[in-house]
Amino acid sequence: MDLFRSMQVFLRTVEEGSMTAASAKLGMSPAMVGQHVAALEERLGTRLLNRTTRRQSLTDFGSSYVEQCRDILERVAVADEHAEASQARPRGRLKITAPTTFGAEVLIPALPRYREIAPDVTLDIDLSDRNVDIVDEGFDIAFRIGKLPDSRLIARPLAPYRMVICAAPEYLAQRGYPDHPRDLRDHDAISFTPAARSPWKLVKGDDEIEVEPRTSVTVNSGQAVRMAARAGLGVIMQPSILLRADIEAGLLVRLFSDWDLRERSMSLIYHRDRRMTPRLRSIVSFAISEFGLPRQEG
Repeated sequence: MDLFRSMQVFLRTVEEGSMTAASAKLGMSPAMVGQHVAALEERLGTRLLNRTTRRQSLTDFGSSYVEQCRDILERVAVADEHAEASQARPRGRLKITAPTTFGAEVLIPALPRYREIAPDVTLDIDLSDRNVDIVDEGFDIAFRIGKLPDSRLIARPLAPYRMVICAAPEYLAQRGYPDHPRDLRDHDAISFTPAARSPWKLVKGDDEIEVEPRTSVTVNSGQAVRMAARAGLGVIMQPSILLRADIEAGLLVRLFSDWDLRERSMSLIYHRDRRMTPRLRSIVSFAISEFGLPRQEG
């Protein structure tokens, strides 16, 4: 584990009086707090805290070590601030996590524009559809789709994922164009695994309908869903931002454009206590400019 991070965790544990209280302030699990303290004790070869089921107290060595930690961390913070203040441009390593399909289809193609404004930033990008804990796993920011129950994080809203229904021209030529959403029940659907059993909800004025097309293919990759549709295997409901290029190229045909489909919120998140360094500020500004909510006219 990172030595300075473990020192920070140990210091906060002492200041808050318990690992549980420290975990709430740090935005990490009590177990992770305990791992940081244990890593320090193993490194030093001695105990820092006396722990019982009800309370904790510093050992003699822990009492002197906590003051050394406080002094070291203050010096490191001052040095970092001086270094960053002297930099005209953002630089350093930036750890980003994003959902797999959004990352591959949308984020990565946009990054050359970010590199133009931050050429000295090294990007470390992790694409994953699991719910990554950005604090415990050391990420600077995350793009996240859906609800955000975690109050430890700052969330900047981005443009929502708006859904569209599409199929390949070859599929429609063979199976026919559905005139009404209810006709989808007679069509084959390609489903992304997490939503495979969710009905498709469409709204037009006061008319609202939920349909469940007959699933012919289920796949755990958004990119594979798109390619399966292009191959003519069936109808898909996917975010418009992922299908826009295929629709414009005529590889997919949008259906029911006069109906509204559900949308999913999307956010850029980062830790509440994270200092706004030039590199973090640069990626936040870029993401809001590139993927943010459209400005309201008037």
